[in-house]
Amino acid sequence: MKLLEGKTAIITGAARGIGKAIALKFAQEGANIAFTDLAIDDNAKQTETELAAYGVKVKGYASNAADFDDTHKVVGDIVNDFGKVDILVNNAGITRDGLLMRMTEQQWDMVINVNLKSAFNFIHALTPVFMKQKSGNIINMSSVVGLSGNAGQTNYSASKAGMIGLAKSTAKELGSRNVRANCICPGFIITEMTGVLSDDVKKKWAEQIPLRRGGTPEDVANVAVFLASDLSAYVTGQAIPVCGGMNM
Repeated sequence: MKLLEGKTAIITGAARGIGKAIALKFAQEGANIAFTDLAIDDNAKQTETELAAYGVKVKGYASNAADFDDTHKVVGDIVNDFGKVDILVNNAGITRDGLLMRMTEQQWDMVINVNLKSAFNFIHALTPVFMKQKSGNIINMSSVVGLSGNAGQTNYSASKAGMIGLAKSTAKELGSRNVRANCICPGFIITEMTGVLSDDVKKKWAEQIPLRRGGTPEDVANVAVFLASDLSAYVTGQAIPVCGGMNM
């Protein structure tokens, strides 16, 4: 039997990158997939097609995860369409990097809203669902910079540190209802976002990593499957680095 057979997962920001890799891995393991993005464009429709090829139910939803009311509406739509939700992956995220003294209020607010407030919105909307069914599984996508900080990324680091605090507090509040909440903290992962970096920058990154390579979206997705499945039934409130050892 597949690890996620018969389960339904919501994955935010899953039309590309790490979110898409998680959705594909979940679908391979038998999960039905509801994913959100700002718009269901041609790229998102292609993701729908790729996921449906695994024989699971799939639907993409246009949603602004940073909007409280919009999030509650889309969660209601997903519950109506799929009948239940077992897993939530808060993956939506952006960067607006800059040194603290030059960072604008807009850069700060945008990153906090998209990265952190969106996770609160979805957890808030799904808490009644999880409590009623006495089960639920939340995975927040944090980052190693949420553990260690990073110059030039005060907004991003703060948002990702907040994801860890949010997961730990949620784990304590909802644990008695059999709801688990954990974080994944990726390190240097090769995606479209990091692909624009020069080979020299990538080489310097790799030299700081004990495994001497950047990670892949699939490396992160494998850990997400573990946390989403019953293999981790006694794991909650944890932040798991997926970084090749760079955060030691």
